[in-house]
Amino acid sequence: MAGVAVTAPSAGRLLVIGGGIAGLGAALACARARPDVTVTLLERAPAFAEVGAGIQLGPNAVRVLHDWGLAEPLAAVAAFPQRLCVRAARDGAVLGGLTLGERARRRYGAPYATIHRADLQGLLLDAVRELPAVALHTGAEIVTHAEDPQGVSVTTADGRRWQGDALLAADGVWSRTRERVLADGRATFSGHVAYRGLLPMADAPVAVRQTPQVVAWLGPRLHAVHYPVRGGAWLNVVVVVEGPLPPTGAEGWDHAAQVAQLRAALGPVHADFDAVVRAVPQWRLWPLYVREPMRGAYEHGRGRIALLGDAAHPTRPYLAQGAAMALEDAWTLGRLLQAQPDAPDWAGWLARWAESRWARNARVQARSRRNGTIFHATGLLRWGRDAVMAWLGERLLDQPWLYGGPPDPLATAR
Repeated sequence: MAGVAVTAPSAGRLLVIGGGIAGLGAALACARARPDVTVTLLERAPAFAEVGAGIQLGPNAVRVLHDWGLAEPLAAVAAFPQRLCVRAARDGAVLGGLTLGERARRRYGAPYATIHRADLQGLLLDAVRELPAVALHTGAEIVTHAEDPQGVSVTTADGRRWQGDALLAADGVWSRTRERVLADGRATFSGHVAYRGLLPMADAPVAVRQTPQVVAWLGPRLHAVHYPVRGGAWLNVVVVVEGPLPPTGAEGWDHAAQVAQLRAALGPVHADFDAVVRAVPQWRLWPLYVREPMRGAYEHGRGRIALLGDAAHPTRPYLAQGAAMALEDAWTLGRLLQAQPDAPDWAGWLARWAESRWARNARVQARSRRNGTIFHATGLLRWGRDAVMAWLGERLLDQPWLYGGPPDPLATAR
């Protein structure tokens, strides 16, 4: 009839738990891949928000964002360092380096970026809000879920209930969905804590302001990294040290920190490093919780329920790939959903996705853990690290297997 809008029938309903990078990425990827699938995203917090912190995005992660049409929003808020420089925390010696910038673009088809976590979440949230098939709900704390051959349902603490054909759980390292699905215990404290700080670039040491690069400092039982964010207007600083769990509590990752605690953990450091530490006006503390590297596709969930991002594979920050793997998880979900028939096989879709993702995520987890040992090395291991870095140069720091991703699950299946 004229004047009456005809709505195409829905091919299915997806539920997403968690409104962080993994959850928003999954909602965006799936809704873009199949506009005929409705997506309901349920966020526990009363509003979408991220605690201030920077993250690094290798070319593999940037490629995902570009594929989602987010190149311009990314360029507006990110920084694109020209180089990675590795120095000794004690004496300041330059141990190695890797040219980024245009070299990364030529080699991998996408740049290396550094970004404030809230800015990344913001550009994903803006993109999701433009999609009519996605409904966003805050203040939705999921307390139970149920699965049967027809689908999945979830219930919130205040009694609301949603139903879908499949459930994507991106509820973080403390995932309650994982507890219910796998019952394999909680993440464990790694013995490392991270001090995080942020300051205006105008307040940074002159040498830092003059050279927009990622600088990593390696020392006995510690390492640090600093790099520009917010288009280069701010400097993000992270110092990771070995130490006990802070008395402020285990769950959660944002705690108040005292500079005296950090100074005691650092000991004597080079003047350039010390100047950066002194410039940070306020520090926050982040206890690092981890799991063993994934052992199989089953750790990505089962049936119509999938675990992605930190819910499946919390990753130590020594390869700068935690956010990247969450984005790759989401991108791969979209690629495989797009290839599904008009009436998707939901369990089959998630099983194929899990098989395509778990080994790469496990490799990143294992490499990150190994890097932590190498970065914090003492004695002969430290000497060997420095010698190999000087000998191999950029070949050691470049990661073609990683930065050339994410692997296309449709191409690898052929």
